[in-house]
Amino acid sequence: MKTRIIGLAVMLFTIVSSAQQDAQYTQYMYNTIVVNPAYAGSRQAMSIFALHRNQWVGVDGAPVTNSFSINTPLNESKVGLGLSVVNDKIGISTENNIAADFSYTIPASERYKISFGIKASANLLSVDFSKLTYQPGDPNAYQDNIDNKFSPNIGVGFYLHSDNSYIGISAPNLIETEHFDKSATSSATSHVATEKINYYLIAGYVFDLSPSLKLKPSLETKYVQGAPLQVDVSANFMMNEKFVAGLAYRWSAAMSAMVGFQASDSWFIGYSYDFDTTEFAKYNSGSHEIFLRYELFNKYDKIISPRFF
Repeated sequence: MKTRIIGLAVMLFTIVSSAQQDAQYTQYMYNTIVVNPAYAGSRQAMSIFALHRNQWVGVDGAPVTNSFSINTPLNESKVGLGLSVVNDKIGISTENNIAADFSYTIPASERYKISFGIKASANLLSVDFSKLTYQPGDPNAYQDNIDNKFSPNIGVGFYLHSDNSYIGISAPNLIETEHFDKSATSSATSHVATEKINYYLIAGYVFDLSPSLKLKPSLETKYVQGAPLQVDVSANFMMNEKFVAGLAYRWSAAMSAMVGFQASDSWFIGYSYDFDTTEFAKYNSGSHEIFLRYELFNKYDKIISPRFF
């Protein structure tokens, strides 16, 4: 069984490395700044966000992701600024991505605003090949490790939003980068994976079902060349401006349950649990994700009720 689990870990490592690239989140609706730079400053408050995701618990080498971000409007201007750091561990590889975001917002109508965003990022990749077990005579047994290989990138995003709805499109990494060189030297010509452009479409709408109950369906769609289209849909209820509960479905992959609590105007905590809907469910105990958001409002802000996205 252990050999089988290790084999599955190697398989998922290869799949994720060659196709998915960008870290995966269940509670994507609260972590928008990572995929769309135009989101920066849209909440009209300094928003500090931290997330931990432990995917496919029980499988050696399964992804573990830590994300931290901060974004804020710049005084009373139309400019928003953001900074995010994502640490993603998969198998023998560790990636650290540091990104800076700039957005500019203009009115689109009486209700809607449209924001345009630019993301500049730096990716640091490390791969420790010594952690692999090789068969005798394997020509790949003496590969050089990759130590913080640097690759820059740039991305763009658009975000149309009102007080109760939003839609956005983005591509956070427009430069296709070849990763996992067979050798870490500059003369290497073979690669295990090429990082393709990830295109995102996000959308959501908040329905007021009663004075104390809101419903928010939301959508995230990700397209990557050479990989299946990924579609995440969710429905969350907010009760009494405090408690959040909902379900999510990742097309042909997983179901999720989510809960959250608005502890105060500034503090919000959320948790989700995923369970696979594929045969892979036999070999893992699901995925856990928890986040904490803190928002700092200035004296000009008037918070009537918490923003539900």
